[in-house]
Amino acid sequence: MNRHVLVFLLISLLNSLAGYSQNRNNIWCFGDSSGINFGTVPNPVTFSSSVVSRGSCVSIADTNGDVQFYAHTRSGIGNGVTTLVFDSNHQVMPNGTNIKGEGWYNELLIIPDPGSNHEYFLFTKGTSTSPGFAYSKIDMNLNGGQGDVSQKNVFLNNIRNADCLTGIKHGNGHDWWVISKYSNVNIPNFNRFYVYLVTNNTVHPPIIQDLNNSGDFDLHQLVFNAVGTKLMQTTAAGLMQEIDFDRCTGLLSNAVVYFAEQLSPPYTRYYWSSAYSSDDSKLYLTTALYNVSFYDTTRLIQYDLNAIDIPASADTLLEEKYPTQIGAVKLAPDGKIYVTTYHYFGFPGYPYPDTSYNQYVTNLSVINYPDSVGASCDFQPYSFNLGGSRTYYGLPNNPNYDLGPLVGSGCDTITAISETHSEPAINLYVYHDSMWEIAFVNAKDLKGKYGTIAIYDLQGKLIFKNKIQIQKGMCTSDISTKSISKGIYVVNLLTDKEILNKKFLIE
Repeated sequence: MNRHVLVFLLISLLNSLAGYSQNRNNIWCFGDSSGINFGTVPNPVTFSSSVVSRGSCVSIADTNGDVQFYAHTRSGIGNGVTTLVFDSNHQVMPNGTNIKGEGWYNELLIIPDPGSNHEYFLFTKGTSTSPGFAYSKIDMNLNGGQGDVSQKNVFLNNIRNADCLTGIKHGNGHDWWVISKYSNVNIPNFNRFYVYLVTNNTVHPPIIQDLNNSGDFDLHQLVFNAVGTKLMQTTAAGLMQEIDFDRCTGLLSNAVVYFAEQLSPPYTRYYWSSAYSSDDSKLYLTTALYNVSFYDTTRLIQYDLNAIDIPASADTLLEEKYPTQIGAVKLAPDGKIYVTTYHYFGFPGYPYPDTSYNQYVTNLSVINYPDSVGASCDFQPYSFNLGGSRTYYGLPNNPNYDLGPLVGSGCDTITAISETHSEPAINLYVYHDSMWEIAFVNAKDLKGKYGTIAIYDLQGKLIFKNKIQIQKGMCTSDISTKSISKGIYVVNLLTDKEILNKKFLIE
C-alpha cells in the first residue's frame, strides 16, 4: 500500500465519522417481542422488544452498541402503511405510525444519513397490493434524544416492487447503495434492479439495471457477502443466482445461476432465506417443498462456494415437517449464523395465541462455526433460548454497518487527497510478532475516555473488534493473529473523540 492510499484511508475515515458505524449491528429486534444484544460477545443476552412481526423488521444500535431504534411491519391490516417505529424505551416514536410498508418479509432497511451523526433513512416498500418505494427520516436529536420521525413517506417510485431490499456501503466507506427490485410477475426472462446512491441527506435517482434471466416471483431475498462484492438472489420459485457487485459504481454483472427458477408448480425449491459465512466460503439456505397450500418439508442446507460443483455440494443440516417451518438465516456480529423457526398453532397463524409455546418458537438454532464444512460447522438446533419471547419467520434485515472502505479502489467521492496532505502525529503503534502470532497495539495521547479497537483487511472486511480501556490517555492491547491469514491489515482505534489507523503486515 503506498502513502497516497494510506492517507486516503485515514482521511476518509476521519471525515466520515458520522457514517462510520462500529457497534451498529449489535442489536436485533424481531419475531414476537424478541431481542438480542450481541455487545456482550461471546455470550449474547436477550431482552424483550415491542416487535410483533412474522417477517419484516429492522433495528440499529448507537455507537455504544445500545438500542437506538427499530421498526417492523404488521400483517393482516392490508392498508399498505403498516410500519411502526419504536424508540430505545420500546415505545412508538412520535409520527412513528402510518408509514409505508406491508406485513410480509423483507420490506424495511435502515441506513445512517452519511451527512449526519443523528439522522437516519428508513426505507420501506409495498409489494403486490400496495405499490411504491419510499423513505422516512428519523432524527435522534428530537424528543429528548429518543428520536422522532421528521419526514414520512417520501416516495422514490410508485411501481409494484418485489419483496426484497438490501444495502451496502459505497467503496468510499461513507456513502451507501440501496438495492431494490421491480416485481416482474408474469414477465419471463426479465429481472430488473433499482440501485440508489445515498449521500449526504440525499437519495439519488436509481441506476436501473436489467439482468437477462427470470425473477418471476414477488418473494425474493437479496443478501451480500461479507465484503460486499457478491449479491445472492434467491426466490420462492427456486432461483438461486450469485451476482457481482461493484461498490464504486453500483453496477451488477456476471450473474451465475446455480438453480434456475421454476415457473410453474410443483415448487420443489421454495427458497426462503440465505446467509454467507464470515469468510464467504459457505452459503446457508432455507428452502421448502411446496405442495398446494402448505410447506410440507423445510430444510436448512449448506453449500460450499469453493466446490467445483456448488449445487452438488449441498449438505442438509436440518429438516422439519409441517406444521414446523424453518425461516430466516442471518450472520450475527459474533460470527455465528442464527436460524428462526415458525410453528403453525392453528388459524390464522399470526399472531400466535398467547398460550402457545414450544421449543421451535422459543429458541433459535445456531451454526457455531459457519466457515467450516459439513458437521464441522457445529450446527446446534434450538440451542439459543429467547428468554420467553418467540420467533416467526424473520430476522432483522440489517445491512453490514461495520463494512469499511474498499482500500485502494480509487472511488473516493468524498475527499480529494494528494501527497501534499500532512499526516497526523503518530499516536498509534502496531508491532506484529510472527513467532508469537500476536499484534501488539499501543496508543498514547488519546483524547477519548472509551472506545473500540478493530482490524480490517484491505477490502474493508471486519476481522476483529473489541472494547478498550483508556487510562491517562493511553491504552494497550495484545491481539492474537493465529486465525488471521497472511497479508496487510489496518488497525482502527475508535474513541468517543478520535479515530486512529495503522497498517501492519502478517508474514
